[in-house]
Amino acid sequence: MVGGLFRNIKYNLDFWRKNVHINDNVLHSAFEVGARKVVSCLSTCIFPDKTTYPIDETMIHNGPPHSSNFGYSYAKRMIDVQNRAYFQQHGCTFTAVIPTNVFGPHDNFNIQDGHVLPGLIHKVHLAKSSGSALTVWGTGKPRRQFIYSLDLARLFLWVLREYNEVEPIILSVGEEDEVSIQEAAEAVVEAMDFHGEVTFDTTKSDGQFKKTASNGKLRAYLPDFRFTPFKQGEPLPLTAHLPRPSRPPGLSFLALGDHCPARGLSFLLQPGVDAWQVWSSNPHQAAGNG
Repeated sequence: MVGGLFRNIKYNLDFWRKNVHINDNVLHSAFEVGARKVVSCLSTCIFPDKTTYPIDETMIHNGPPHSSNFGYSYAKRMIDVQNRAYFQQHGCTFTAVIPTNVFGPHDNFNIQDGHVLPGLIHKVHLAKSSGSALTVWGTGKPRRQFIYSLDLARLFLWVLREYNEVEPIILSVGEEDEVSIQEAAEAVVEAMDFHGEVTFDTTKSDGQFKKTASNGKLRAYLPDFRFTPFKQGEPLPLTAHLPRPSRPPGLSFLALGDHCPARGLSFLLQPGVDAWQVWSSNPHQAAGNG
């Protein structure tokens, strides 16, 4: 169970209970069927709120996480505890990766429940459609590292095939690639050619100010891995469209499969493309987000 900042704030108990159940069910089932390896996914939000930077894999349990998502954070920390216990007691190769913020095709564009970038994309789309201002929640000052989803997929496969430590590993771009939420919003505004007013609603929570993560351990294994830049050249085929009349109003974006090299956040947009028409002609490449 995952969600954005404001869903986490509202449902900390649900995030804790459901994720703890998922963790135990998946790992114990894997043990019972004799799975040779399990790679679980953690999050940088599990790290202590009050810490030194950059954070690294040795610091997970050094203090309480940020109060905004403590339920999810503690549940995810328990995966690391379980992995170590399964290895100690049964010799299982259960490990975990810790990605930073992920963006790319097939994301969740729900404004209330999604993460920051897809939420911004949806908001800009609505602002353009209605001719209204774009309101970004928070001050825009918090900083985040963003990793492109297809880069992360490649790294997941490497972990599955080559990484044999029980200790988790951070999968992230470098510290120098961290950007503020304001800079991320400006990148989306530029990519979507939005010329309206942009305001920041400072009554909304910023969440954790930053979670700057070191990818030093990853670089020790893969010194030449090339990450997709956050902003770069040609657009990815992420398409905004109006909801189909017979569909619920939540369907607002279409993500198309990409067989080209990754090209970063300058991905947008092809206005006027009918989503159902695209899906009908490319059902294996298209995924609607409802």
